[in-house]
Amino acid sequence: MPNDPETISTSSVREPSAYAAPEWVREFQELHRSNTTRVFVLHGNVHDLMDQGSGREFGSLSRYLATWMFAKYDVVLRFDLSHGLDVYTGSDPERRRKMIQRLEPLWGEFKTWPRDPETVLKLIDRLITQIMIHEGSATDMSLGVIFEYAQYIAPSADLIRGGGPQAANLVQLLSWASNPYIKQEKIAICLIADPITELNDRLVASAHVAALAVPMPDNPERAQYVRWYDEQDQISGNLAEFTADQLSDQTSGLNLVSLERLLARAHQSGKKLDAESLKQLKKTLIERQLRGLIEFVEPPHTLERFVGNDAVRKRLEADSKIVLEGHLEAAPMGYLICGPVGTGKTFLAECFAGSVGIPCLKLLNFRSKYVGETEGNLERILTVLRAMGPVVVVIDEADAALGNRQAEGESGTSSRVFSMLAAQMGDTRYRGKLIWMLMTSRPELLPIDLKRQGRAEVHLPLFAPQTEEETRTMFLSMSKKNKVPIAADALPEHLSGRGLSGADIESVLLAARRLSIVAGHNQIMPEELNQALADFIPAAEGLQKEKQEISAVLECTSTSFLPAKWREIVSQPDGRAGLQKRVAEIGRLVSS
Repeated sequence: MPNDPETISTSSVREPSAYAAPEWVREFQELHRSNTTRVFVLHGNVHDLMDQGSGREFGSLSRYLATWMFAKYDVVLRFDLSHGLDVYTGSDPERRRKMIQRLEPLWGEFKTWPRDPETVLKLIDRLITQIMIHEGSATDMSLGVIFEYAQYIAPSADLIRGGGPQAANLVQLLSWASNPYIKQEKIAICLIADPITELNDRLVASAHVAALAVPMPDNPERAQYVRWYDEQDQISGNLAEFTADQLSDQTSGLNLVSLERLLARAHQSGKKLDAESLKQLKKTLIERQLRGLIEFVEPPHTLERFVGNDAVRKRLEADSKIVLEGHLEAAPMGYLICGPVGTGKTFLAECFAGSVGIPCLKLLNFRSKYVGETEGNLERILTVLRAMGPVVVVIDEADAALGNRQAEGESGTSSRVFSMLAAQMGDTRYRGKLIWMLMTSRPELLPIDLKRQGRAEVHLPLFAPQTEEETRTMFLSMSKKNKVPIAADALPEHLSGRGLSGADIESVLLAARRLSIVAGHNQIMPEELNQALADFIPAAEGLQKEKQEISAVLECTSTSFLPAKWREIVSQPDGRAGLQKRVAEIGRLVSS
């Protein structure tokens, strides 16, 4: 007769009502009680500290499984490539002794138990068979099995070459997952894998396997950990100039391991965490947590400094107000900032981040030459971003960084990266919490899936200064940005006719400053600026620049963002068609 389907229970030392299990645990319980699932893949924040069910102890995920979820199981096994096969009971030696005593008649002396995965899987399979036929000491046995770093037991398909032991491991795990008789027994098999992308796709995608994400800790969990940490050494109130709840709000994006480091550092130094030290420590810990995959941007500028497109500036100022006031339902999911090179796309993103007052980070090169590692890096980044929100995410050269749906080459890495990012960018649960800013001078190369409404939905075009007033204002803005003093009468007349972009203007100013230093002046004088202007040679890629300008016009989602010249062109009945034709012509000329 099958065992009672009620397989997951709380420890006898705790009342079930005293502990609110995480959502993934409740899903685990429901699937197990329904007798539909016996193999579970746990991924995400699996190497963090976890509340062990009482708020009075924190430990590993494996310990949580063994001492809370499998608290009343007859046998709990744990295996990884380093330690081999063992029983696991946390810190309960008597329970451990009983487990070993029950298994030794089946497997022999504990010291002889195998360490290699192939033999271990065969041994466990034999035990499961004995449980199903109620043989010997396996009669009515409840069994929990924990495989740590399971991606090294059944790695992704690209890493399995020509069958062999790893293919046999995969077949064994799939066989357990689909066996209807195992589903009637009190058995739970947990595969812990971080990242999940390194675990075999056939296993993860199986209808008989449940993949459950262990999330980053939320505010209440971090606050609980801070209070617990304070109580350990009776140092309550001596670590920070914040309450536990305030500190948890300020440390969004940190896992509990990183939070422990932050508190330990404050404890050891004897200095309370204030707002500035906390900001710097959090930045350092998150960058370390993500292994250099992201970089925090601390912009000294706001949108008041941005010049060149007043309509774009006003739109972003309005959106920053919406976010600051908490009206997240009206915030955009993301922006596409496009325009010719040197028109200030990165500067605009930094100004917006400075105005909106929330953390801003830039995605660095998360791609790797190793199979599965690129997707794993991106999964880690997205996990932290979801916990950090609200946050501005800046992706420069987006057309190259984000990939596309084409799976040719790279073992399909680009298509998987594209799918992961597209899914996250389109998740409306994070509207106003994750604000994406994609920047590119080649928006036509960016897949339309990412540019549609509900993802990077607001397209902001940038151009070189169009009028005399805009050009002069750009000179003054770049002077302030680079802390280059300039004489009041240094700017000559007719600056707009030179076709200078923001980057060009910055280069001219720096060259003029060099001349002023050599001349012994403490600011740029008229003759020095004139000489720098006369010496400067703009880039000769005229056709490419024209193509980039037209592409930005065609991508624009509001005519109010366009300068008068381009607004007049696109308002014509065949205006956009003419621009598209011109882009095609330039493409043929450049490639010929």
